Amino acid sequence: MKVKVKEKTLDIGSVVKQSGLPASTLRYYEEKGLIESVGRNGLRRTFDEGVLKQLSLISLGRLAGFSLEEIGGMFSKGDTLQVDREQILKKSQDLDQTIRQLAAVRDGLRHVATCPESSHLHCPKFNKMMLAANRQVRLNNKKDH
Repeated sequence: MKVKVKEKTLDIGSVVKQSGLPASTLRYYEEKGLIESVGRNGLRRTFDEGVLKQLSLISLGRLAGFSLEEIGGMFSKGDTLQVDREQILKKSQDLDQTIRQLAAVRDGLRHVATCPESSHLHCPKFNKMMLAANRQVRLNNKKDH
């Protein structure tokens, strides 16, 4: 005979305190199917303490730029995580591209701050930056449409 050991449960206030997330976010994540309450203690939702690990995984995914839908696709029933390694690799490549773009913007801003030209519009490097920014905006607009 197999006996299931019940995990410790936490009310929503404890989860808020331990996770640092507002109750509204927990309710939203529950609505989206990312977490699941196991019951109620009066009017307060209760969760298995494993929800804290799930919330950490959601936070990590959000930090990496994944949508909630993408993150939800990584969870499966039980205590397992279904990670699409190709999706993770693609996201890391996207982040590499973003880092390169942000570094170029940072370097450009540093140049603008110290540019010796009397007007930035006379600075060849500033003019190149403007052209590059236009190209990037056009590319982003094409992706969005």
